[in-house]
Amino acid sequence: MTDDELDLDHQDPPGDGGFADFDAFFAEQTADAPAETFQLYGRTYTLPDALPLMFTLQMERLQASEDPDDVRTMLRTLVGENALDHWAEQGMTDRQLGIVLIYAAATVRRPGSVTMQRAAELYDRQNATVGKAPAPAAPNRATRRAKTRRRADSGRRS
Repeated sequence: MTDDELDLDHQDPPGDGGFADFDAFFAEQTADAPAETFQLYGRTYTLPDALPLMFTLQMERLQASEDPDDVRTMLRTLVGENALDHWAEQGMTDRQLGIVLIYAAATVRRPGSVTMQRAAELYDRQNATVGKAPAPAAPNRATRRAKTRRRADSGRRS
C-alpha cells in the first residue's frame, strides 16, 4: 500500500448517508473462510475463523496462572466447553496441552502455517529456555587486564 492509500485524511465518497455496518462488512470478510478442525481423544474440535479477542486478552492476563479454571476459561473461547476436562481425563500432559495451544492459535491466525510437528518443536524450544539463568557475561577488557597485572616493583629488593 502507498502512503496515499493509508492516508486517514483521505475521505471516501459517502455511500449510504454515513451509516457504517460493520456486521455486514465483517460477515463478508469471513464468509469464504473454511472452518479448521482437529481431532483429539476421539472428539472433533472446530476452531473459530479468527482468534477471538477474549482468547488474546485472557492469554496475556493469565500467562503465569496455574489455576485450571483460568485455563478452562481461555480454552472455552477457542475450542468450546469442557475440552480441558476431557483432555485431562484422557491423560493429557502439560507438553501436549502446550503443543495443542500453539497449533490451534497459529492455525486460527493463519490456517496451514504450523504443522503439529512444528508446534511441538516450537513448544520444546520455548521450554528449553524457560527457567534457565542467562550465561554469565564475559568480563570486559579492563576487568581482565586488572586481574592479570602485577604490582609494579619499586626497584628495591626484598
